[in-house]
Amino acid sequence: MWLKGLLWKSVIRNAARKHGMLDPVELLSRLQNFAQPSEVTVPVELLRAGIIFHARGLINSQAIQHNLDWVWPYWVKCQFNPVHESFIPRAFSITHINLTHRNWTAVGLPDTKQWPIVDPRGLVTPFWDGWSIDAWIIPENGDPLFPSGSKQSSQRLIMKDNLMVSSEVKNNQSSIISNVDVTLKEGDFFCNLNIKGLSTQPGWLAVVLRPYNPEGISFIHEIEQLDDHKLWKVNKKELISFDQIPDHTLFSSYKEGDVYGRLNNKDGNPLVNENKKRHVKCKVGMATAAALFPLQARTPKEVSIHIPLEKENKTSIIFSHSWRESLADTCSLNVPDSKFQFLFDASIRTMVLFSPDEVYPGPYTYRRFWFRDAAFILYSMLCMGLTKRVKRVLDTFPDKQTPLGYFLSQDGEWDSNGEALWIMGKYCQLTGEKPDPFWRDAIKKGARWIMRKRLAPKPQKPHAGLLPPGFSAEHLGPNDYYYWDDFWGVAGLNAAAYLAGLYGDHEDAKRYVQEANDFWSCIEASLNAAHKSLGQLAMAASPYRRLDAGAIGSIVSGYPLQLLGEDEPRLLNTVEFLLKNCMVGGGFFQDMTHSGINPYLTLHMAQVLLRNGDSRYFKLMQTVADLASPTGQWPEAIHPRIKTGCMGDGQHAWSSAEWAMMIRNCFVREEFSSKKLVLCSGIPQSWLNSKRRIVFGETLTSFGPIRLEVRNNQKKITVSWEGHWRNEEPTIEIALPGYGKKIALAKEASITIDEKESY
Repeated sequence: MWLKGLLWKSVIRNAARKHGMLDPVELLSRLQNFAQPSEVTVPVELLRAGIIFHARGLINSQAIQHNLDWVWPYWVKCQFNPVHESFIPRAFSITHINLTHRNWTAVGLPDTKQWPIVDPRGLVTPFWDGWSIDAWIIPENGDPLFPSGSKQSSQRLIMKDNLMVSSEVKNNQSSIISNVDVTLKEGDFFCNLNIKGLSTQPGWLAVVLRPYNPEGISFIHEIEQLDDHKLWKVNKKELISFDQIPDHTLFSSYKEGDVYGRLNNKDGNPLVNENKKRHVKCKVGMATAAALFPLQARTPKEVSIHIPLEKENKTSIIFSHSWRESLADTCSLNVPDSKFQFLFDASIRTMVLFSPDEVYPGPYTYRRFWFRDAAFILYSMLCMGLTKRVKRVLDTFPDKQTPLGYFLSQDGEWDSNGEALWIMGKYCQLTGEKPDPFWRDAIKKGARWIMRKRLAPKPQKPHAGLLPPGFSAEHLGPNDYYYWDDFWGVAGLNAAAYLAGLYGDHEDAKRYVQEANDFWSCIEASLNAAHKSLGQLAMAASPYRRLDAGAIGSIVSGYPLQLLGEDEPRLLNTVEFLLKNCMVGGGFFQDMTHSGINPYLTLHMAQVLLRNGDSRYFKLMQTVADLASPTGQWPEAIHPRIKTGCMGDGQHAWSSAEWAMMIRNCFVREEFSSKKLVLCSGIPQSWLNSKRRIVFGETLTSFGPIRLEVRNNQKKITVSWEGHWRNEEPTIEIALPGYGKKIALAKEASITIDEKESY
């Protein structure tokens, strides 16, 4: 085997040298010098995703910059415009990808994976990674209205009986309003696009088919207008149905140019004489089409388009495609801050939408499963009362485990077992249910994997007894001995012990506790050694790293794991370092990979501050709220200057989950080691000043569900709660900011605070 490896290296070296290229074998070995030696240099899954991502970027580089007379999507119009603040020079960049406007919003119904996405200017991509539909106004006189180039635009998320994204664009004489949703009719799903055009000039409302989406080119090789003239067939499979027959339909291939160039002649009429064809083929894959509807001056024109979505497996478990039913038992919020209220409601719907069977971090770029994202999202869903959905996802975990017990979503990442076991434990802890019998073997194998994976505790080195170097998809840096992995490992073993106890496997439980304690002792020893080299009580990303932005991973020991206490100096000092050195625009700026402001990591810092009673938590919350899109969504990372998405999925479910958890912990926070519930510790004075009734709940705790209400009447604040305790009643601590702490018995159900008691 090793001879075969040497042979391949020799072939690669010789081929590279023959063509005057760098030796890739030597280059790879030099790259590895920046990281700790690891059994997995880079996960194959990540390489595959990166290759696909940049393959599209390579196509973009050939298709876009040589055809800037086409009508391109919003991100291209901005990123390729030399006078726009989001312009990126292309120079020696081999691939051209969306690095400035990664924002989109999905629509859909619960329990389906049909998630059309809408970009900030209303461009609709009905199918995953597919082509898009746009709408233009071409007046007889004056400037055409292209949404991607419009300077006047607005967008909102409508949350009634369905999810709908409404977009409006304008110029000085025209406007377009488009509404997009998904409906179910006779067992089939449809993406519906309703377009209303208005202009002061007569002209045309054009519904156009585009060979791109918010990531770049998506090939269209063939478009056909079917016999009834109201149907298009795209690439011989997808259908687009109009509610009325267009006056004209135009087609164009890449060789002929964008269909936009064929819309007008000198008389202001569409070039229909040479375009009576009802079919186009394009070898390049850049076919375009336009359906034209007459637009009278100052008279609205409305067109509806219905696109049948992909058929789904009818044998899959379906809870309900109804939003009303899916949200019936979820935690609710009633606060006087309309933005916080809207973001909470949108976050709940985002988590429901992206948990049809597994749980997904996003509708497009991150349309796949990771244990890391799932642990945080499922924890939030649990606290919001979405227990059936969480259980359905947890039941898939055993099938994702290798024979050796590794919970595999991406090889080379050693945090997944801890995350899987921890969230399984949290499910039982918060619901009061016993673990499912068929989880038993998976839990045992998962715990044993952590035990086997740990390094030997001797010789005494900073990494002794920790998990081996791993690739950090949490973007903490090159392969290293990350404390992030170790904290999750300890939490996973503790969860396995708890679950084993529920099964009655007391010997296993005892062994897992002993292993967790030994693991924690090794972490403590490593941290103590690192403190000496750092010169302060703080936690870097690994024992071999200086303090930098990667230290954000180490605060997981405080939130959500609570391995360290609320006033632990090492935890608080780490957050202080991040606040002093790693903030941009009021949010946490992750230098590693993201190169943007990260909403969910900013909220992790806020959680640590909230837990410590530090009022700066609320400023971080306000920053994250201000970074949300008009539709109540966050991309994974946000451009520090223009405040748009620069990395990851344009609608990030993990961020939505963290917003919901942040709100929840402002009202009800559980301290597991001291067995108490802390109420109202994050309610700002501005909410109390409104004199409006504030309500939150029900939310799950390990004691049982609780609902909370706060009233401000005649200079007295009354905090009341209704808990359905399963067994032991919790200690209740009222920690309303500015009023000190008060201890109450759970059975008291309310407490009144005089405003004179404020400080």
